[in-house]
This record gives sequence, structure tokens and C-alpha cells, in this order.
Amino acid sequence: MRTVVLAQLRTHAARLIASTLAVVIAVGFVVATLVLNETSRSTVLDTVGARYVDAAAVVTSEGGSLAGDVATLEELSSVGAVAAAYETSVSAAVPGRPGSQYLSVQSIADAPQLRWEQLSSGRLPTGTGEVAVTDRARAEVGDVLTVSAYDAGGQATTSEATVTGIVDLRGDPEAGLYARGFVTEAQARDWGATGPLELRIAAGPGFGTDEVVADVTAAVPGDVAVRTGEEQAEKAAAALMGNATALASVLLVFGTIAVVVAGLVIANTFAVLLAQRTRELALLRCVGATARQVRRSVLGEALATGLVSSAVGVAAGIGLAALISAVAGSNSAIPLSGVAVPLYAVLAGMLVGTVVTVLAALAPARAATKVAPLAALRPVDPAPLRSRPGVLRLVLGLLLAVPGTALMVGGAVIQEVLVALPGGVLSFLGIVLLSQRAVPPVVAAAGRLAGRLGGVPARLAAGNATRNPRRTAATATALLIGVTLTSAFVVGAASTRATATAGLDAEFPTDVVVQSWSDDLPTSLPGTLADLDQVARTAPVTGADVTDPLGDPFYAHGVDAAAASTVLRSTDEMLLPRPGEVVLPEWAGEAYSVKDGDTLTLTGEGRSLPLRVLITGEDQAPLLDAGDLRSLAGDTGLAEVWVMLSETDPDAQVAGVDEVTDLVGEVAPDAQVTGLVTMRIELDEILDVLLLVVTGLLAVAVVIALIGVGNTLALSVVERRQENGLLRALGLTRGQLRGLLAWEAVLVAGVASALGVVVGGSYGLIGAASVLGEVGDIVLDVPWLQVGAIVVVATLAGLLASVLPARRAARTSPVAAIAAA
Repeated sequence: MRTVVLAQLRTHAARLIASTLAVVIAVGFVVATLVLNETSRSTVLDTVGARYVDAAAVVTSEGGSLAGDVATLEELSSVGAVAAAYETSVSAAVPGRPGSQYLSVQSIADAPQLRWEQLSSGRLPTGTGEVAVTDRARAEVGDVLTVSAYDAGGQATTSEATVTGIVDLRGDPEAGLYARGFVTEAQARDWGATGPLELRIAAGPGFGTDEVVADVTAAVPGDVAVRTGEEQAEKAAAALMGNATALASVLLVFGTIAVVVAGLVIANTFAVLLAQRTRELALLRCVGATARQVRRSVLGEALATGLVSSAVGVAAGIGLAALISAVAGSNSAIPLSGVAVPLYAVLAGMLVGTVVTVLAALAPARAATKVAPLAALRPVDPAPLRSRPGVLRLVLGLLLAVPGTALMVGGAVIQEVLVALPGGVLSFLGIVLLSQRAVPPVVAAAGRLAGRLGGVPARLAAGNATRNPRRTAATATALLIGVTLTSAFVVGAASTRATATAGLDAEFPTDVVVQSWSDDLPTSLPGTLADLDQVARTAPVTGADVTDPLGDPFYAHGVDAAAASTVLRSTDEMLLPRPGEVVLPEWAGEAYSVKDGDTLTLTGEGRSLPLRVLITGEDQAPLLDAGDLRSLAGDTGLAEVWVMLSETDPDAQVAGVDEVTDLVGEVAPDAQVTGLVTMRIELDEILDVLLLVVTGLLAVAVVIALIGVGNTLALSVVERRQENGLLRALGLTRGQLRGLLAWEAVLVAGVASALGVVVGGSYGLIGAASVLGEVGDIVLDVPWLQVGAIVVVATLAGLLASVLPARRAARTSPVAAIAAA
């Protein structure tokens, strides 16, 4: 039978194109998903955690200086180099810019292997009096900055530093918050940097990461944390990007759905293809082949098709991922750096394509060998829906759909994706099985309406669609899968964007914050800033010292809740105190042993004031009502100014931050301007990249669906060749025959699209609720215009898929069609 299999593959290679394309694209879908997931993960680590990824170990301390541990670690044989992270802040005047601006200063490593900074121009500093800056400083190589550094007592010392290079932080969402400077360790200490709280360690020649971590852990005190560079990078990414578990859950859902969809499409296409070969396989039985040999030949053909197609699909998936990475990476906040191809992605692609193709061939091969050879050579009517297989399909579909739906809804209610995901898979498999019962009646109802518009071809199309429900269901299922997947991700993506936007607004409620670490800001600053073209509104935040219940000084901020709420994008997480309330961070609540609703008494200027406690998870200064703070402290100074920008365009908002920075540099040179809006923009762009990746994969899903529809329509034309020839002989013109097939395609595609949108939209909402519930408040959103466009496009796609089969049917002469065996 090996010879027969090879002969079949050579002779009927064209016949296998349909199933081969389905396997190639479905496998490509799975591989592209896995590759892009791994690429996104590695890119985030390389950008957000750039300083850590090349380090073998990272030592961090919560409070104590690590300066004394440097010499100890350098003596370890497994350690190649140690870089201490010194940090400070200065005020820098840039030539040609008004006033001064805040500059966050970090030290660079002496060892080249621990230098992570990427330069867009110039070089890194090599001695004192030199500094490299980021684009946010708006300086150029060769500029001489006038730097004012402050000691612990607030005394300023002034020096000059030449800009030697521009550090490119593209990819780090925090890059736009404020300007950064990079100097040698000696220069950082001269500018007031205290002992380092972090050490990055490179491995010595011949030593691995595990050895370095073990040696360092044994050498440093037990109250510090020792992690690998990758672990520290992941920690930094998680701290910035939020809940890492939620991201992993999204990727798990995406990968699982990709595998299920790929399996359904391959199985549907290959099963229909083999079903048309029942007579051919029966003929082999008549000439002496045993049932076992026939089954082996079919499975051998499926195995060869699956292996070759899967290999091509793996290559196509990697190519698709590279294309999406190139397109998205050139315009994103976190650029996708090439492609990372993990071994499991290649193995998963080969396994999915080969195994599912072979499994799809089992049922048709078994059916072909169960029928007597002579009976299989005779034309037979398809089994009715009420046959035993039809009843089994109905029962199995209900057994999968009902509990699967319950499990999926339950997972959404308890907001647990690991419960909702298997429920979604089971329910969708049940829906696919039930489609044979559900689709034909709906098509018949739609056909009665279409018959009034399309005349004889439309009425014949409605009759054809309902007369053979299996064929109708097979065609509809191919499109149903694609539309369901597309609708689910469109609705899910819209809900994800709405939830993420609300989350970003809640996490970064202010556009710009101006604050001073030493003297009070000028009281005229809020009004001056409000006069800027790019500024919509400002709100002052006062500050003063009061006394806490332990008798210690207690520096607090004061706000007018009514005025402050007008400059915030969201008040979901930003608690604003009313008179008689105080907002405390968690550390302060623990220090004073109070929780939400308790009373905390503060004193000042000879009076005490009991205040109701509100605990916030934000790391901020204690916050009182401005009137309460004034009554306690008497005179209050201006500690901060919250600014809302008038523009919503990202470029205009960045320009607005620059405008605020220039003005503050003139009137308050030692103040820090933090452009929180720039970080919100960067994170929003990251979301755009992720949605672009999803869009690219959805395009693949649509192609899969179109191939499935084209396959089933083309095979149905072959199956009905004699029927179409008889209609032509009875007077049906070529145009009417083409119209008949077009109406049939429109009816089936329209019904499948409508059902797919309903099912997919439900899956999208439930999936978003189960996945995003772990993150916080969910905002569900249904983009009705896009949903309607999916129905229209899918219906037109079904019509387009019928063009080639209709042409083939119309070009065949009636006599040749009727005479065909």
C-alpha cells in the first residue's frame, strides 16, 4: 500500500491543495501566536529591564547601603565585575533653554560587560565633568550644563558638566517622565549620591549564573535580596506593566483558542475532502485491497500531508511573526526586537498539524471501509439527521455545550480564566456539533425571504441548502469558526482597551506634577501655568508640618477636593479627602496601627483635630483637606501643582510637558516636573502594539475561514455535478446556475456570520470578564460598527468564495455532467 499512497499523492496532488492550505495556515496561526508571545516577552525584558538582562546576579537592599559589600563580592572567583548603582538628582541649566530643569542622575558601570546604555549619538562619560543625557533633557552633544547639586542640609553647589552623549531609552515607558543623566560613580558621589541600594554582578570566565548567585548569596548579609538578572528584569517589568499573571492568562487563552481553531478547520476541511473519495476507496476494495490496507493508505496519505504541510506552516508562521514584528516594531513604544523562535513553538506546530490531520482522516477512512465495496460504488443519499449518527451528534453536542457554557459563565462570575477557558473550548465544540441542526432551519427561513428577491435561483439555493444539511453545516462551520474567533477578539480587544484606558487614567490621573523637594513653590505658579496655551487647568497642593499621635513631625499635603477633581483624569484610585478625613498610605497606617474608618488625631499650632482615616495603596504623602491642614499648621506652603493639559493628541501633550518644564525652570529651578502623561502615552502605545499583533493574527483567521468556505463549496460542486447538469438540461442558464451557487453561498455565509457574531461577541465579553477581573474594574465594550462590518465582510467573503466553483460548474456542459460517474 506504500506504492498506492505515493501514487495517490503524485496523481492527486492538486486535490490535496485544499487540505494542505488549511493545514499550512492553521499551523502558521499557532506558530505565529507562540513566536509573537515569546518575542513580546523577551522584548519587554530587554527594554524595561535592560540594565539587568546581562547581569548574572543582582543584589538589592531595602534601606541599607551596599557600598561595603562591593569589595567582598569582587574577591569571589565566580564574579567578573560589580557595578554599584549610585543615584541622585540635580538641577541642570541647558544652554538655550530658559531656567533650569530637574535631572535624575544614575551612575554607569566601569565594567563594559555591565553597561546597558544604548547611545543615539556621542559616547558615555569617562571622568568627572562629563554627563550623558536622554532626549528629555533637550540638550546636544557638546553642550555645557550648569549643574546645581544639593547636600543633605539643602546647601547648593554649582559645577559644569559637558554632554558627551545622548542615551536612547526608546522602549522604556518611563523615559518621558523626566530627564535623566548618566555619569561615572565618582561624579555621582560628588553630586550627592549616597551609598548604593543595588549591585549588578557579571559572571567571571567559565562560571554560570547559578554558581554566581550561590556564591553571592553566601557572601552577602541575609537581609538583602539576590536574584538572577532575568528575575530582576521580570520583576521590573511586572512592577511597571502590572499584573504579570493576567498577561500570562491572556497568552494562555490566545494560544489555546489558536490550537482549537486550527484543529477544527483542519478536521473539517480534510474530512469533507476524504468523504468525496468514498467511491474511490471502495474501488480499491473491489480490486483486492483489505479494509485494513485501505485505512492504512488513507492514514499514510494524511500523515504525509500533515508532515509536509506542518513544516511549511511552521516556516510561514515564523515569517508572519517576523512581518508583524517589523511592522509593529518600527512604530511602537516598546519595539519588537526581531523574532524569538522557541523550540516548543516549532514542535507544537508540527504536532498540531500532523496529529490533527491524521485524526481528521480517521472517521472518513473508517466510514469508507464499513460500507460494502459494491454498495459504496452506487449513488446513495446522505443519512438523515434522525439517523443514529445524527442523534449521537446531537446528544454529544448538548453534553459539550450545556456544561461548557455553565463552566464558562461561572469562570466569568468568579473572574477565573482557568475555569472559563476549558468551558469556552467545550461549549464551542458543542456548538460546532449542533450547527448541523441549527444552521439549516435558519438558512431555510432566510431562503424564503431571499426567494422573493432572487427568483428561481434563490428558491433553488434555499432548497439545496436545506436538502443536504450536512453539506450546508460543513460550509457554514468553516465560516462560523473564523467569524466567531474574529468577533470574540474584536469585542475582547475593545473591552481590553476600554479597561486598560480606564486603568491608565486611574494609575496616572494627573497629566503633569510639579513638586519641590526643598523650598516651597511660588504661590503664583498655578496661575502662571494656567495661562499657558497647552494647559487646561491647575490645582495647588499645599504642604506643612503637623504632629502625629507619637509626637513626631508629620509632613502632610492638603488639597481642595472640588478643585483637584477637575484636573484629574480619574478619581477611581486617587482618594481625595473631604473635611474631617485624612488619606494615609499603607506604611503610615501600619506605623500608627490604624485602618480604614479609624480615627487619627493630628496636632499643630496648639490645637488637635481628629480625622477619619482612609487607607490608599498609593505611595504618597499623607493627604488632608486644605482647610483642615491650614487650621492645624497655620501657614502652609505650595508643595505641588497638579496640571491637566488641554490637548489629547500625544505629540501635543509631550509639547505641553516641555512648555511646563521651561516655565518652571525659570521660576523654580530646583523643582521637578514629572510628565506622567508621557508614561500614559507610552503604555497606551504598547497596548496598540499588542492589539496590532492580535489584528494580524485575526487576518490569518479570516484567511483560514475563506479557505474553508472555498473548499467546501468547491467540493459540493464536484459532488453535485450530475445534479447541476440535470438543471442545465431542464433549462437553467449558465447565469442562473452561477446565481444559484452565489445565492446559496450568501445564505449560508450570512447565517453563519450572524451566528458567529452572536457567539463570538458573547465569548469576547465573557473572556474579558474572566481575564481582566484579576486586574481590577472591568469596562465591557461592544464596537457595534465593527461587529456589523464583520457580518457584511464575511457574507461578501462567502460570495467571493463561490465565484470559482460557480464558474467551473457553469463551464461544464450538461451532457458531460450527467454522464460523469
